[in-house]
Amino acid sequence: MLVDSHCHLDFSGLAERLPDVLAAMREREVGAALCIGVNLEDFPKVLEIAMQADNLYATVGVHPEYSDVEEPDEARLLALAAHPKVLGVGETGLDYYWHKDKPEWQRQRFRTHIRAARRCGKPLVVHTRDSAADTLQLMREEGADTVGGVMHCFTENWEIASQALDLGFHLSFSGIVTFKNASIVKEVAQKCPLDRLLVETDSPYLAPAPYRGKPNEPAYVHFVAEEIARLRDLPLQAVAEATTENFTRLFRPGKS
Repeated sequence: MLVDSHCHLDFSGLAERLPDVLAAMREREVGAALCIGVNLEDFPKVLEIAMQADNLYATVGVHPEYSDVEEPDEARLLALAAHPKVLGVGETGLDYYWHKDKPEWQRQRFRTHIRAARRCGKPLVVHTRDSAADTLQLMREEGADTVGGVMHCFTENWEIASQALDLGFHLSFSGIVTFKNASIVKEVAQKCPLDRLLVETDSPYLAPAPYRGKPNEPAYVHFVAEEIARLRDLPLQAVAEATTENFTRLFRPGKS
């Protein structure tokens, strides 16, 4: 069995065809999926989807790309994270690709999420794009290592990966690892300790080969795990078992 540790089932193209999405997951032996919150306005929809099946779960957070949305405070995040279907805090982090001016509000928002995660004891789902040094610095300053979490859709080099691993975080790989030109991602996927590795789709984005350029969905996490198994010279079953165990240990589904 596999687990899609990061998807957006509330987004257009997936939400309206949820029964088909779940059926495809069953066919590919994808046993669970974590639906990631990206803003507070849409969180009720994320939670509603997670409530529709025993093997769907949610997180709560405000993505660093979003500027014109409700700004979270610790109390609000804690209240929403208390729901038993909510397994983590995020998607949070820093994104200097879309915000090249490196705004202070983005860093403060990330601090708020880390503090909320520490208080509720649920792991962080961290996004970093063109911002790895600052992301890691804030994680250290705010004690993110005391709660742990995952660096989602990991695309940084091994030096950054090692620092994240030293903070107790997991690395999650998306369909990017199947792309022919993704040599850095492939190298990190080979080197990452097997007990700290997760797989994801980030659907409806980043569909793996052979579906690159098409809408993604949780069933396609199979192709991510298959490529990682190839890179590590392991049976697919070994990667499936390890990543599912890692997800269960980190996010503790059913124990919130």
